[in-house]
Amino acid sequence: MTTAQSLLSSVFGFDEFRPGQEEIVDAVTNGKNTLAIMPTGGGKSLCFQLPALVRSGVTVVISPLIALMRDQVRALKEAGVEAGALTSGNTEEETAQVFEALDAGRLKLLYLAPERLANGGTMNMLRRIGVSLIAVDEAHCVSAWGHDFRPDYLKIGELRELLDVPLAAFTATADQETRDEIVERLFNNVQPETFLHGFDRPNIHLKFEAKDGPRGQILAFAAARKGQPGIVYCASRAKTEALAKALRDAGHHALHYHGGMQADDRRIVESRFQREDGLIVTATVAFGMGIDKPDIRWVAHADLPKSIETYYQEIGRAGRDGAPAETLTLFGAEDVRLRRTQIDEGLAPPDRRMADHARLNALLGLAEALRCRRQNLLSYFDEDSPPCGNCDLCETPADIFDGTIAVRKALSAILRTNEYFGAGHLIDILIGNVSPKVRERGHDALPTFGVGKEFNKREWQAIFRQMMGHDLVRPDAERYGALRMTQAARPLLRDETTIELRRDLIKKASETRTPAIKRMVSDEDEPLLSALKAKRRALAETARVPAYVVFNDKTLIEMAETRPKNLDDMARIGGVGAKKLETYGAVFLEVIVGAASENMHPLRRKIAGRASGDVFDKLAETQVRLARGESGLDKYLSCSTSTLRHIAERKPASLDNLERVSGMGAVKAERFGSAFLEVLKED
Repeated sequence: MTTAQSLLSSVFGFDEFRPGQEEIVDAVTNGKNTLAIMPTGGGKSLCFQLPALVRSGVTVVISPLIALMRDQVRALKEAGVEAGALTSGNTEEETAQVFEALDAGRLKLLYLAPERLANGGTMNMLRRIGVSLIAVDEAHCVSAWGHDFRPDYLKIGELRELLDVPLAAFTATADQETRDEIVERLFNNVQPETFLHGFDRPNIHLKFEAKDGPRGQILAFAAARKGQPGIVYCASRAKTEALAKALRDAGHHALHYHGGMQADDRRIVESRFQREDGLIVTATVAFGMGIDKPDIRWVAHADLPKSIETYYQEIGRAGRDGAPAETLTLFGAEDVRLRRTQIDEGLAPPDRRMADHARLNALLGLAEALRCRRQNLLSYFDEDSPPCGNCDLCETPADIFDGTIAVRKALSAILRTNEYFGAGHLIDILIGNVSPKVRERGHDALPTFGVGKEFNKREWQAIFRQMMGHDLVRPDAERYGALRMTQAARPLLRDETTIELRRDLIKKASETRTPAIKRMVSDEDEPLLSALKAKRRALAETARVPAYVVFNDKTLIEMAETRPKNLDDMARIGGVGAKKLETYGAVFLEVIVGAASENMHPLRRKIAGRASGDVFDKLAETQVRLARGESGLDKYLSCSTSTLRHIAERKPASLDNLERVSGMGAVKAERFGSAFLEVLKED
């Protein structure tokens, strides 16, 4: 009988397994449902390719990227293994060869993109060909709120039940929440045999730097590694193009890559990066997961990634051959602002947005770590590690001081303002800046007003970032980014514990002179603007119209700055006409005030925001007061909404004119006339 050990040598050319591979191969070979979390470069593909050769039947491999599937199929064929892929990138001849091998019973591994599972014909074909195992690569893509979510991965669990065969799922990064989602969605909550073989990549050097001329920092990092292949991740498509040009101008061989490029152009970049030595690719997150290039020597982030999972996936593309590799991640206040805005403007429910903010906080904790970064990184994945000696903080220890008093002052300001404000407003309080909002809210009378003058605004921003990194405070999505204390902050307030902060980052923040970026609204109003944009986007997508058709940016900015309290206030916002007030007014008002607005009669809504609207309300109040006369014992009388609106708009100046208003008459004029005329006179 052919064994996995013999095939390991004869087919794949390895004398022994890498750490952790053998027990996973045994479990998969023996038909156990399996979940394996292994670091990038740890040999995940072998853990399903080898069992596929030992087991009878066909192993179906679900993989998210065509480039990755084609690379693996090519390597398997070169090793003498019958393998094929059905992808949108196939030629007719390639597809015909795959079906011919299936019909002849020769094919051992069939690679499929998850999108094919939506095709009923694919399901029927898989039932016919004798599938004995399903392997799922990049299984974290099943996480609905993860960084690489693929909706069609949700069909894999259905496929497993349909074929009634074991399933083996593999991924490199999955925190506990993501692992739980994988078990729920792929294994129908039946606990698989789970292997957690560590996330550590000790050959990768970790380094973070605060932004201080980021283009120059990236160029300097690349210059020290000239001729070595590398990837620079950027937050925007425009930046990939600009940075690639800057690298070429500096004498590097560089190309850009992003999702806005034509598919053929992207494939050319992928192919050249695979083949050519020393090529640098500046890219958005669209690049990398399908690149099977073992000798990438460095990865840089020109902007802060979205989460630790994203960060670790991306730096994991370096040094997959086990040789030394280096990383650099730049971060700054604008990165944090961008990521917060992306979370707040997303369509996820509040609890998920809160979780995403917590994940971003964890990445900030890594960026502003006090000691060994690898210890900090691995602890996020519930692993313990001694100091690694292969990160910037091990090489150059941070300048640390006792920051307990400073943090306690900040927490006190948060508590005394009822956890309703963001860092910008809190810093104004701490440094004693009497801004219009501080004065309006009376916060210049708080005991914490001006108690933090030993730090300037930039320094306090660095302190608040470190507080988020220590998970002492989190932005509250329901309060538009207002900082709320976590349970970890309580002992600090009660003087039961102390905390250390990095002085070097605070000092650097003070010395950095970044150009002022023109923002649409103030720090305090930005979270609300993000929430209004999210609501606008949801409404626009439902109506299938551009976002500006609902409201333009200028209108949303005015809403965020003036914060209307009712539909009358909303009607006074520029760009909110009668039709849009009718359609959208209550919806956006609910976002602003946090509760459903009071139901307003349609006729009253037509004069919302006008002076006649206020008059109408006073007439309505007067009518209620006099409905049974001055004595409260007379026959009940009332005027219709239409009548009150006519009076409010026409403003009759005498009892005779009032009596002639439609719906009034002599009896109602006698009851309400004098009081109504008094209201009109006051106006």
